[in-house]
Amino acid sequence: MIADDQELIRQSLQIVLSACEDIEVVATARNGREVLSAVRRTSPDVVLMDIRMPEMDGIQCTKILKENDPSLRILVLTTFDDDQFVYQALKHGACGYLLKGVSMEELAGAVRTAAKGGSMIHPTVASKVLRLFAQMAQSDLRIEVASGGAEELGRTERKIVEQVGRGLSNREIAQVLSLSEGTVRNYLSTILGKLGLRDRTQLAIWSVQTGFAAGKRLQL
Repeated sequence: MIADDQELIRQSLQIVLSACEDIEVVATARNGREVLSAVRRTSPDVVLMDIRMPEMDGIQCTKILKENDPSLRILVLTTFDDDQFVYQALKHGACGYLLKGVSMEELAGAVRTAAKGGSMIHPTVASKVLRLFAQMAQSDLRIEVASGGAEELGRTERKIVEQVGRGLSNREIAQVLSLSEGTVRNYLSTILGKLGLRDRTQLAIWSVQTGFAAGKRLQL
């Protein structure tokens, strides 16, 4: 599903994504209220969500959608000029965000990644994202984990948390740690369970906040 208040962007995205054999655009929406209605009607796997929309913006819409269905995958499509909006979207459960200058091939790939349960942050801006997360660590947007969860993390799990915080994909983590992608996915599932976190995005933020991403091992 595509949510954007600009008709030209909605139509362009719909045409390009519909051209992919494995992607079906089930609905489009001009604002958050239309998104809520369309999601109930069409049950999409992924919502490509704009931030700035009238009546209800993408942040509030993301919050409501994730509260109603935590499994729904939401990709924010925005620009870095809206840093605070992106922070809030990630906090409320967006599985990633893309720049509006992303190529159509990359966009389709991100939708596929989201549908499979992954997260997507454009690789060319990963270092900037980490700096933004570091700023979040000093704000009131702290990610809290389950009591005692951090102490339960094993050596390999901590290494994976570090790499997630640095913005690496499962494939890249597998290469760095000499593991298979399947093993990395299994570890991530276990890590999220131990920490009581909802998704990879929250784990990445927590990794930065606690110093894992910078390679600082906490004495837990």
